[in-house]
Amino acid sequence: MRVDVRAQGFELTNALMEHTERRLRFALKHATDQVRQVTVRLADINGPRGGIDKRCSVHLVLDGLPDIVAEDTEADMYVAINRAVDRVGRTALRRMDH
Repeated sequence: MRVDVRAQGFELTNALMEHTERRLRFALKHATDQVRQVTVRLADINGPRGGIDKRCSVHLVLDGLPDIVAEDTEADMYVAINRAVDRVGRTALRRMDH
């Protein structure tokens, strides 16, 4: 499973990168054979002004199935990552079961 994580508007830390990859491995463990590419975009929309502006967008490419895209915006980047990755994992599981 190839994973590409990019940050926009802030420095991508090792902790955020590791958290994202760990959550993806867990959420997609049932689909690892079918996952071709995962692209994660993390953005701090308002920058230092704060607020509910941490966005995580996940684009999942599966063999033989339509792409899956999920996005979440929260005050905490880790929460945004967890929610977007969980949504992608659930959608992938549903699509593979049908």
